[in-house]
Amino acid sequence: MDALSDLFHLIVFPGGFFLLAIGLVYEWIDRKLMALFQNRVGPRWFQPLADVLKLFAKEEIIPQGVNPTLFVGMPMVALAGSLTAALYVPLAGLVPSFSFTGDLIATLYLMSLLTLCMGLAGSNTLNRFSLVGATRTLTQLFSYEAPFLLTMLGPAIVSGSWQIGEIAETAAHNPWLVISQPIGFLVAVIGLMGKLELHPFDAPEAETEIVAGALTEYSGRGLAIFRLAKGSELVVGLTLVAAFYLGGIANPLLFLLKTLGLLFVIVILQSLLTRLRIDQTVGMWWRYGVLLILVQWGLIIAWHVLV
Repeated sequence: MDALSDLFHLIVFPGGFFLLAIGLVYEWIDRKLMALFQNRVGPRWFQPLADVLKLFAKEEIIPQGVNPTLFVGMPMVALAGSLTAALYVPLAGLVPSFSFTGDLIATLYLMSLLTLCMGLAGSNTLNRFSLVGATRTLTQLFSYEAPFLLTMLGPAIVSGSWQIGEIAETAAHNPWLVISQPIGFLVAVIGLMGKLELHPFDAPEAETEIVAGALTEYSGRGLAIFRLAKGSELVVGLTLVAAFYLGGIANPLLFLLKTLGLLFVIVILQSLLTRLRIDQTVGMWWRYGVLLILVQWGLIIAWHVLV
């Protein structure tokens, strides 16, 4: 029975199909809100699913000069990383399906696989646009992974644990950690946008400059899997930020309210800001984002020592 329960959690709920489905729903909400803010109609509710199904039905063309194993395998590794990371977070407001001491570090590593795989996928081709996009993707990875990691460690210091379930439980008893760590919350939201290459941090895939960046050569199944991985990681990232900074997510209703609230804030930022150049995206954020987080860390440690 335990094996069947583990398989259900892994494949159906709260991981697997549930995460893929809610990732598509959140993608639609993102696109719909963006369209409304820009005075457009936007897509219908089934459009993200229709896009993915259409891509799966198309032929996947493997270009010349690439390693076919890497070309086909990178999207699968990216999706596997996102799905595995979801098992350790309180998805849908439930207790994490699996947990162990230090699972926060493992989850953050799994979340970085998407960007790494996109960079490697772009580097695996001879297409100049893919190579430029891959270079930008990996450069942006180093600039946003460290600040996002540090923002997740702030609540961990307060709770005295590196286990996501315990940190979320501490945040639930210490509601609205966003008030005591506002810098961490702000950097976490912006860092998540940078990790997922959302506008205005989408220089690695700027369609007006380099077609589709690192994924220019991808079509069909590979592109669909990358899209599913990005949607899944968006949900996992929103869940982590809401659980750590917004008083926890003790039930499905709070999960929806808080993650959708964060998504609304992200869409507003996407609507208000113009695309940044890659040097602006990387240089300013690496200098000031990390510095601000380290200052906040110092304040937290000083407070604990004095109190």
